[in-house]
Amino acid sequence: MVGQRGHETVLGTAATPGAGAHPVTAVPGAVRGAAPEPPPARPRRPRPWALRAPRRMASQVLLVQLVIAVGVTALATALFLAPLSDQLDDQATHRALAVAQAMASDEDLAGDLLRAEPVRGNPVQRSAERVRRATGAEYVVVLDRQGTRYSHTDPALIGRRVSTDPSRALSGHEVREIDVGTLGRSARGKTPLRDADGRVIGAVSAGIRYESVRDRLTGAVPQVAGYATGALGVGVLGALAFSRVVYRRTRGLAFSDIAALLDEREAMLHSIREGVLALDGRGRVRLVNDEAQRLLGLGRPRAGEPDGIGRPVAALLGPGRLTSVLTGEVAGTDLLAVRGGRVLVVNRMPTEDGGAVATLRDRTELEALGRELDATRALLDALRAQDHEHANRLHTLLGLLELGLYEEAVDFVTETVGSHRATAEQIAESVGDPLLAALLVGKATVAAERGVALRLAPGSRLLGPLVAPHDLVTVLGNLVDNALEAVGAPGPSAPAGGDDRLVEVGLRARGRTAELTVRDTGAGVPPTQRELVFADGFSTKEAAPGRGGRGLGLALVKRHAQRYGGTVSVAGAEGGGAVFTVVLPEALAAPEGPVPDPHEEEGR
Repeated sequence: MVGQRGHETVLGTAATPGAGAHPVTAVPGAVRGAAPEPPPARPRRPRPWALRAPRRMASQVLLVQLVIAVGVTALATALFLAPLSDQLDDQATHRALAVAQAMASDEDLAGDLLRAEPVRGNPVQRSAERVRRATGAEYVVVLDRQGTRYSHTDPALIGRRVSTDPSRALSGHEVREIDVGTLGRSARGKTPLRDADGRVIGAVSAGIRYESVRDRLTGAVPQVAGYATGALGVGVLGALAFSRVVYRRTRGLAFSDIAALLDEREAMLHSIREGVLALDGRGRVRLVNDEAQRLLGLGRPRAGEPDGIGRPVAALLGPGRLTSVLTGEVAGTDLLAVRGGRVLVVNRMPTEDGGAVATLRDRTELEALGRELDATRALLDALRAQDHEHANRLHTLLGLLELGLYEEAVDFVTETVGSHRATAEQIAESVGDPLLAALLVGKATVAAERGVALRLAPGSRLLGPLVAPHDLVTVLGNLVDNALEAVGAPGPSAPAGGDDRLVEVGLRARGRTAELTVRDTGAGVPPTQRELVFADGFSTKEAAPGRGGRGLGLALVKRHAQRYGGTVSVAGAEGGGAVFTVVLPEALAAPEGPVPDPHEEEGR
């Protein structure tokens, strides 16, 4: 039996004579003779003396700058001191040669050398000592052609041969060198000694103690070190100041943090479903994500093609309301703009450097749903009105039947049914596309509820198949909605009611070109605003509650017309009101048979 007691494992029981069974316990890890497990390794503690590289970007920049400053200062000091030693040696040998030349230029020296004997106190010795003391040289030695000294600082050496080779000087050449002689290491200058006829009769050698040259070099080191320390101090202060600037600009981040932030920003910008467009202080694009490229119709950049980065937004998008919103000329929140048939909601946030970041949201589907909702509400209102009207007509019919006026009841039913059927049949005969016909029938019902007469213009006929029926539904629906609002809007020039409240729709086909006209008897459009009414966001009416804004219907009409290569215009109507005309080339599908003459179509 194997059991567990606390931290001890019971393996079994062992019986001993005269004793009961005692439990045998084993230390964990010693089961069945197994070797004991080694103790767990201790976690390694960081050494207090170990140097750690700074993690923040500003600290790393400071460390690099300090290393560079110290290295440059040490290198500059070494480069300055290295040639300084050679320069001091060169100056010392030039000085020694000048002393020798000055001694050799003595006119009496050549004669004294030829007449005197190389002994102490000779005239050459006295002249040489006088020059040595005057110039501060270590020695001035005059020797004959055999290299025998006639002068020396140590008189005991006079009459002996010089310790260095005098052959070059005796051959007529000047010598400058650092050499070791009887007085030790010295900077030496040797020049030939000539008589009146120019013959070399000996040489003059002058030397300067080398310890004096070394002392000058050693004395220059503290001064150079002081300058280097001062320059290093200035460099350290500059590095500290620059490090503070980098710290403030980078918010104390490390290089790895900055790289991670850039990666996260790229991933976030290209994954969100909102367009992001960043501009610099001059209005040039410096960032655009994938969604913004799609919404603005820029497309993805290909190899060798510009992606718009660095270009002014006005040159990239062209003039218009969207450009004005992005550049800050139009201020506000959730501003609406149209781009390539899309309704966009734009928000712009300025940045500290004078630029801005703009977000773009696609509201096309939401705007379409809003228009469908408006149409549904209008239809519900029309159905509600039809319900009341139908109830009134039923009550009238019931009264005629109860009064026994059967013929009047039949005439009443025929007149009621015939008026509605006539309107639907007239539209169906003139408009071949079912979507366009249904739109006009629905708008006629809404217009009747509002007390507005909606009718087709004489000669209206559009029977050919359409290339894109939804585009014509959008264009005609927006024009009719604006016309109904214009007729029903209050104002000094608005019609009072009755037959004056009229909207007339004209549909004509010119080959494959569709021509749409909508005339209303409203207040009309002033000549000064006939171009502005097609701009994004322009409207003469206040925004309705719950809606994002106005000024998009006519802008969408213009976008659709431009997409077909057509035109849209507005003019004043005869007797008051406005006439909107839209021409859409290639809007009708190519017929299989011969194209009918539009004049024949109008005459049928």
